[in-house]
Amino acid sequence: KTIIWNGPMGVFEMEKFAAGTFDVAKALAECTKNGAITIIGGGDSVAAVEKAGLADQMSHISTGGGASLELLEGLVLPGVAALNDA
Repeated sequence: KTIIWNGPMGVFEMEKFAAGTFDVAKALAECTKNGAITIIGGGDSVAAVEKAGLADQMSHISTGGGASLELLEGLVLPGVAALNDA
């Protein structure tokens, strides 16, 4: 299984709103432990898993959230296209 997470569940920076985001991060860490590939995309999601202390338990972390989604959609990314042309 491959799981892609792009975007926290709420304002995780505020303790009273952090539980949902941290629960998702914990669930993804457990999925990774059980053999799933977990991909965290986007700066806020990365900050959330780091704040939860679980970043090292994810398969891949990228701050390129929007770009990651566009790549998955099959869109051409200018930087990748330039590398292909080089």
